Amino acid sequence: MAPITVDESIPDGTLAYFDENDQLQEISIHSLASGKKIIIFAVPGAFTPTCSMKHVPGFIEQAEALKSKGVDEILCISVNDPFVMKAWAKTYPENKDVKFLADGSGTYTHALGLELDLTEKGLGVRSRRFALLVEDLKVKAANIESGGEFTVSSAEDILKAL
Repeated sequence: MAPITVDESIPDGTLAYFDENDQLQEISIHSLASGKKIIIFAVPGAFTPTCSMKHVPGFIEQAEALKSKGVDEILCISVNDPFVMKAWAKTYPENKDVKFLADGSGTYTHALGLELDLTEKGLGVRSRRFALLVEDLKVKAANIESGGEFTVSSAEDILKAL
């Protein structure tokens, strides 16, 4: 499956998360994105070095700047279970704006055409690192990394696209 590109509509899909009452919930991407400007960024794995020290912190630090440019939601997706995503989110106590969503089986990542096979590294099939700027379900910017790079999918890169 080819990766999603600019001007395509994002597929719908259901992701899991824990709400403010610590209850496991499922939510549809379309319910979060319809009629809104959102950022969907994905990482190969929770608690991994680049993801934890650079990618996620950048979106947390730039959240106000992104919101000032009309961004309604900032979603972090990873092919991890919701319990791992909950634990990972707790490592960022200063975070108020980034939602951590679990794509446990990689179904949504597959629908986007953005899988990354890390079986040789013992991680199975995960997500490529990427950041999408989406307006009313249409992709306006698709910053998709090659391999293990972190060169085009940062919060700063998305700010330039706004």
